[in-house]
Amino acid sequence: MGTMSGSASTEIDAPIDVVWAIVQDVASASDWQRGIDSMEALEHDADGRATRCETVTDAKVKVFKARVSFTYEPSTRLSWVQEQGDLKAMAGSWQLEDLGGGRTRATYSLQADPGALLGRFIKGALEEKMRAVLIEGRPPELKARAERAA
Repeated sequence: MGTMSGSASTEIDAPIDVVWAIVQDVASASDWQRGIDSMEALEHDADGRATRCETVTDAKVKVFKARVSFTYEPSTRLSWVQEQGDLKAMAGSWQLEDLGGGRTRATYSLQADPGALLGRFIKGALEEKMRAVLIEGRPPELKARAERAA
């Protein structure tokens, strides 16, 4: 497989501040993002946002554990990088764009390198299933959550 990377976007019928409130609350990600079993905040910034978390993600092939650090650029970008964990490397982001009229475009990006050993098993249909949940599935999940909150 090598590195799995990609991005997916959606337009949300909710103002950017509503969408940002959901995105920046990384500790609650397991409540609405399929496959994230837990997200435990280890450190917080001065605004109370989680800056370092222990995560457990069930990717259907294996349950992955990681320590992830988060960077916030209110109210348009949340990015993260794996500091240590089961994957060789992982980084991702949410990018939000105010479309006006109470609408927001959300783009989710992920780059994950499972390493050579696990990468040999994640190919073809299995890789596509993982991509469907871990990349393409994220914007619709955020859309559903934000439009309920708006």
